[in-house]
Amino acid sequence: MKIAITSKGRGLDAQVDPRFGRASYIIVVDTDTKEFEVIDNENNKNAFKGAGIQAASSISEKGAKVLLTGFCGPNAFKTLDAAGIKVANDADGTVSGVIEQFNKGKFTYADGANVDGHW
Repeated sequence: MKIAITSKGRGLDAQVDPRFGRASYIIVVDTDTKEFEVIDNENNKNAFKGAGIQAASSISEKGAKVLLTGFCGPNAFKTLDAAGIKVANDADGTVSGVIEQFNKGKFTYADGANVDGHW
């Protein structure tokens, strides 16, 4: 399964970025093969509006089925939900640590946004 994790850096040892739409990077990891791909989210990070929707589109195109992040706004959540991508909020620590927590079933999926837009 492919999962997406918001990140402050380009590697698995990077810290999780608590923002979804305005995260510096989004790392898409295949939990079966451990291979990963980095999405540079710079354009969305500095966008005036619509950052969450664009970031959601990016991870959907990469085939992610789950997003692990800190905070997800209402428009991004709706877009992710429409794409069939589950959201787990409150991810914290390193990307590799979050992957390990995910594999151990430590996350609960959200049923809505946990922050207002433009955080």
